Amino acid sequence: MQDFIKIHPDDMVAVALKPLEAGRTLEVAGQEVTLKEDIPQGHKFALEDIEAGAKVIKYNAPIGVAKESIARGGWVHTHNIKTGLGDLLEYTYTPEVSKMEAKEAVCFQGYRRANGKVGVRNEIWIIPTVGCVNNVATSIERKARKFVKGSVEEIVAFPHPYGCSQMGDDQDNTRQILADLVNHPNAGAVLVLGLGCENSNIEELKKHIGEYDPERVKFLVSQECGDEIAEALKIIEGLAEYAGRCQREPIPASELIIGMKCGGSDGLSGITANPAVGAFSDILISQGGTTILTEVPEMFGAETLLMNRCENEELFGKTVDLINDFKNYFTSHNQTIYENPSPGNKKGGISTLEDKSLGCTQKSGSAPVKGVLKYGEPVSVKGLNLLSAPGNDLVASTALAASGAHIVLFTTGRGTPFASPVPTVKISSNTQLSSRKQNWIDFNCGTLVEGTTMEELAEELFRYVLAVASGEKVKAEEAGFHDMAIFKQGVTL
Repeated sequence: MQDFIKIHPDDMVAVALKPLEAGRTLEVAGQEVTLKEDIPQGHKFALEDIEAGAKVIKYNAPIGVAKESIARGGWVHTHNIKTGLGDLLEYTYTPEVSKMEAKEAVCFQGYRRANGKVGVRNEIWIIPTVGCVNNVATSIERKARKFVKGSVEEIVAFPHPYGCSQMGDDQDNTRQILADLVNHPNAGAVLVLGLGCENSNIEELKKHIGEYDPERVKFLVSQECGDEIAEALKIIEGLAEYAGRCQREPIPASELIIGMKCGGSDGLSGITANPAVGAFSDILISQGGTTILTEVPEMFGAETLLMNRCENEELFGKTVDLINDFKNYFTSHNQTIYENPSPGNKKGGISTLEDKSLGCTQKSGSAPVKGVLKYGEPVSVKGLNLLSAPGNDLVASTALAASGAHIVLFTTGRGTPFASPVPTVKISSNTQLSSRKQNWIDFNCGTLVEGTTMEELAEELFRYVLAVASGEKVKAEEAGFHDMAIFKQGVTL
C-alpha cells in the first residue's frame, strides 16, 4: 500500500494514506519532504513553503487560502487554511465537453412494466399522504408481510411528517415527491393511504400522479372506512396478485438510472471512492445509461468544472441557476453559504468546502452534462444529469429516487447504515471501514491505493451494480432498512 499520494503534478499538498509520523522524510515526485508533525490518515501535508494569503492547490485547483505561513512538511488543515469562496458569482461558459465512446451493450435482469418503464425491484409500496397515518401505514406493512412470495420481493411503508399544514411551493414539493414515488417502477404495485382531511389529500395528489394503471395503484381514505387496516390488507392481497405476475427479464443497461451521492466523507473519498463512481458513471453512460449527481451545496467551489461540461449554453445557464438559487436559499434564511464541511469530514481530513466539493464532484466522471433537474423533477434525458437537492443524506437520496434513480451509489469514508426508497449501495473510501463495518459496506474502493487499478475497480463496480439491478440485495435491504425524507422548505402552519 502507498503511504501517501500527490493527486496532480501541480498540487502543493499530498495526502497521507496512512498515519505518518513527524520527522519522517518522504520522497514525493523526486523531492524530499521531511514531516514537521504527525499527519493523520486522509490529511494533507505541504510539499513546499506556502505564504500566508496564498492559494493552496489540491486536485490542481484551489481548496482554500493559507491563514498563516505553512512550512514545507507541515500539516495543512482547518487550523491554517480557510475557504476562499465568496457569495454569488458571475460565470462564463468555457465549454470543455468530451464525447463518450459507445461500448458493447450488456444487460441485467429487471422488470418491464406495463407502461414500458423498467424496475430493478418488484415491491409493494405503501405511500401515506400525510404524517397522521404513519403508524397505520407501518402497521399495514407488518401485517401484509404474508403476501411477500413469488416475485413480490418486499412490502414497504414510507412514513413522513408532511402532507398538511404546509403552504405554496413547500406543499407542492411534498406532493411531487409522493407522486414520484407512486410512479416509480421499482414498485410493482402501490397503496396510497390517505387520512381524508389533509391538504395533500388523495384527490390533490392524483393531479401530480397523472395517468396511472388502476390495477397497479390503489387508494384508501382512512376516515371513510370502518377498519382501515383490515381494508388495506384486502387491497394489498389484490395488489400482490397483480405484482406477482411480473417476472425478471433481460433489460439493456441503457435503461438503468443510477443516483450518485456521498456522505461521511474523509480525506480519501475524493481519491478512491468518488473517482471510482465517476469512472463507473462513464461506463454506464457509454452503454447509453443515465446517472444523476446531486447535493448542490457540495458543488460550491467546483461548480465551474460542471458548468464547462454542459453540452450547450442553455444547460450552462440552468447550472448557473442551480448553484445561485441554492446560495439564495441559504442567504434568505440568514445562513452562511459556506458553513461546511461537517465535524466528521474535518476529522477525516477535509479542510474546506472547496476541498470537499472538488472531491465530491469526482463522482460525475468525465461525461458531458445532458440535463439539469429541479427538485422532484423526473429525469427525461439519458446521460449525466444534475439535480437540485441539499447535501443531507436522506433528503438527497430520496430526491435521487424520486427523479427516477433505480439504485443510489453512496460513497463514504466513515460509514452509515441508512437506506433510501431504492437499493442504496454503500461504497467505502478505505479498507479499514469496509473491514470494520461489513454489515454496512457493500463495496470497497480502498483497494485503489493497494494495487488495484481504476479501470479494474470501475469494471468491478459496474458488474456489481448490474448484479444489484438483477436482484442481489445490498446490506441495507438485508437489514430491512427503507428510509425516505422530503426537503422541508417552508413554514408549518
